[in-house]
Amino acid sequence: MSDYERRAEGVARILIGDGEIRSRICEMAKELDAAYAGDVPLLVGVLNGAITFMTDLMRAMTIPLEVDFMAVSSYGAATQSSGVVRILKDLNEDIEGRRVVVVEDIVDSGLTLQYLLDVLQRRNPLDVRVVALLKKEKTDAVEVQVDQVGFTIPDEFVIGYGLDYAGKYRNLPYVAVLDPRMYSGE
Repeated sequence: MSDYERRAEGVARILIGDGEIRSRICEMAKELDAAYAGDVPLLVGVLNGAITFMTDLMRAMTIPLEVDFMAVSSYGAATQSSGVVRILKDLNEDIEGRRVVVVEDIVDSGLTLQYLLDVLQRRNPLDVRVVALLKKEKTDAVEVQVDQVGFTIPDEFVIGYGLDYAGKYRNLPYVAVLDPRMYSGE
């Protein structure tokens, strides 16, 4: 049964299937391998949403690398960013002089990523690259550094492939639009 046949309750429609995601991640991994050949970059996964993407991305890369994680929050159980960003888990590694690759699941308003990049730049890394699986088409988003994007998507609330709504749907093998009835009270 394909991922298109396994549509979960609460899914309005599937945007990007599992096969398409994996194919694009392999392309992104090759680009990172080329950009960091001869180096050992530190991949910084932004928890919890980036776990699935980061796992598949690092498995597709062939160069030596290290990993660490940060957890930041600006959503809670809402479907839109609150604009207030909090660090819930900080890095274990010192990044001074390191080549850092921030691995994000989605760039939405850009506020969370902008805050995160400000925090990381103050720690004097050699350089910082941002890799995002998804980037929303939003006219009111802040301008923020994103060096590599897997897919540009419409401004809708998406779930699956690590993305959640109130802690659910992260395990879906595809990216889908959440049915608005799930959060509108209908």
